[in-house]
Amino acid sequence: MRKIPEMDKVKKAPYIAVAPMMDWTDRHCRYFHRLIAPHIHLYTEMVTTGALLHGDRDHHLAFSPAESPVALQLGGSDPADLAVCAERGESYGYDEINLNCGCPSDRVQSGRFGACLMAEPGLVARCVEAMSRAVKIPVTVKCRIGIDDSDDFPFLNKFIKEVSEAGCQKFIIHARKAILKGLSPKENRSVPPLRYDIARQIRETYPHLKIILNGGINRVEDIKIHLESFDGVMIGREFYQNPWFLAEIEREIFKNPAILPRETVAEAMIAYINRQNTDHGVPAWSIIRHMLGLYNGERGARLWRRTLSEKVCLATALAQLPAESRRLEAA
Repeated sequence: MRKIPEMDKVKKAPYIAVAPMMDWTDRHCRYFHRLIAPHIHLYTEMVTTGALLHGDRDHHLAFSPAESPVALQLGGSDPADLAVCAERGESYGYDEINLNCGCPSDRVQSGRFGACLMAEPGLVARCVEAMSRAVKIPVTVKCRIGIDDSDDFPFLNKFIKEVSEAGCQKFIIHARKAILKGLSPKENRSVPPLRYDIARQIRETYPHLKIILNGGINRVEDIKIHLESFDGVMIGREFYQNPWFLAEIEREIFKNPAILPRETVAEAMIAYINRQNTDHGVPAWSIIRHMLGLYNGERGARLWRRTLSEKVCLATALAQLPAESRRLEAA
């Protein structure tokens, strides 16, 4: 596997990240994404403080050094619990602790965290302060532009002001408000309109902060435009459904001349699957499911998805593809 760029080199490059996505961006997905894109920043799926305090710590926190740099996203609202969990994340080698203030699901709200925390900026500030005292790595926040009827600049400005004064220097802003009652999490990703203008106002108001834009970004042209106004961008579903978009960004944004061919990525994943199965008993499908979109838009893509969906081994699916598709690079 290629050597991952050193952290100082990554920091100087444009900041582009794969969004934390529940049930998707697990350690296997991140390993797969890192094979394609050495410069992209990766995030865990959200891990609740309850899971870390009372569950299997290794299950939730262990990851391969090949995935680095990786940020741990936490879900919680108790400052003391978050501080303990942040400290544990740092001890496992994570490069950043991110607090989820953007998830609108009913289950998350019932635990008093996620997007509903935007209504309590003082509490979020106390959480950030407690975590910042517990760790030496950055503590960041992912949020929305607002919630329900509170979706204007003054609302977001108050939140950013209080939380930044507590020590948060980087905010990832999903440029849609969250509707806490009446919309599903899926609907909350598309129904509320995008308001890049509000996020841009925050960027202009707080030039000393790092403001990362999230929401509705699915083309290289969009990324280039937003990087002119923001410190970085975060992309979610597009990366998951079309993983080779990562390679396009490596080529077009990071000017990376050494992008691995898809076939090489798939072969590396075969070896990874075998190791995970032999050493840890991980079922092949729990890894392969992340790879369904690897050949999206290419000849043989439907055959690839169908073969994998039938839970046939990855090597068989790869062998059935047309040779020119297997070896196709980012060009």
